[in-house]
Amino acid sequence: MCKFYNLNVPERRSGDTGPQDFGDDEDDRNPEDNMAPYVPPHEHRLEYNYWMWFSRRPPARDLSSTTTGYGQALRMVGCVGSVEQWWGLYTHLSRPYELPPLSDLHLFKLGIKPMWEDPANVNGGKWVVRLRKSQTEQAWEDLCMAMLGEQFMVGPELCGVVLSVRFQEDHLAVWHRTAADTTAAGRVRDALRRILQLPTTMPIEYKVHSDCLRASTSRAPDPPATDNGERST
Repeated sequence: MCKFYNLNVPERRSGDTGPQDFGDDEDDRNPEDNMAPYVPPHEHRLEYNYWMWFSRRPPARDLSSTTTGYGQALRMVGCVGSVEQWWGLYTHLSRPYELPPLSDLHLFKLGIKPMWEDPANVNGGKWVVRLRKSQTEQAWEDLCMAMLGEQFMVGPELCGVVLSVRFQEDHLAVWHRTAADTTAAGRVRDALRRILQLPTTMPIEYKVHSDCLRASTSRAPDPPATDNGERST
């Protein structure tokens, strides 16, 4: 396992002119068919492989109230299996302040989709913290680093982390597998507070995925949410 708490953040590469358009181009890749990324011997392998997804909630009229409808809004950005591959991806990502409202970035273990209905998520839940926009960029980077570096100390119980860019504030969420495991949920909460250095007075909200899914389907024909947003928080 590679822990890399003290790695310096590389500068964005020269020639990067601004935010990427993750948006509406058709992507004919099938993420489920992707093999684990090849990690050369000289690179520092992570404990798990990860993939990054982007989504942006379209108007309700353009997105059906089905799992398929939400899945159509997801675009895979890339896969990483080493520290070097992570920085290669991260330095080319748009920063939170460059993303339009209702955008979400999802960093999940390879094979787990950022959807409530995924088998790894269906019995799980998430901790959600709301931040001022001035806090988001550093907090998102710290959260990604903590997940990749296994700082939550719950091993396979952790599924992924989500950034949700909203109008007045932004949301960060940590997803885990087993909502009924209160010990693991508490450990994730405590680690989240420690990693982001949140004051004890700042609330952290817990949401059970099955409750979110039921609420989403009961609101049909509204679009299904991801977590924070409502599918993405």
